Amino acid sequence: MEDRFAVGDIIRMKKPHPCGSHEWEILRVGADFRLKCEGCGHQVMVSRKLVEKNTKEIRKKA
Repeated sequence: MEDRFAVGDIIRMKKPHPCGSHEWEILRVGADFRLKCEGCGHQVMVSRKLVEKNTKEIRKKA
């Protein structure tokens, strides 16, 4: 099965980060995702289930 998430993709989440940005870069894919906020650069680890539930849009890396 092809995974729809890949390292380097930019995802748009339903709720904004406290800095105001909705966009996150995927740095690691697995049971947990490491995401970097495109607004302030903050990095967080989030469970795959939460990422899949809250993703509105995926922009593939060029």
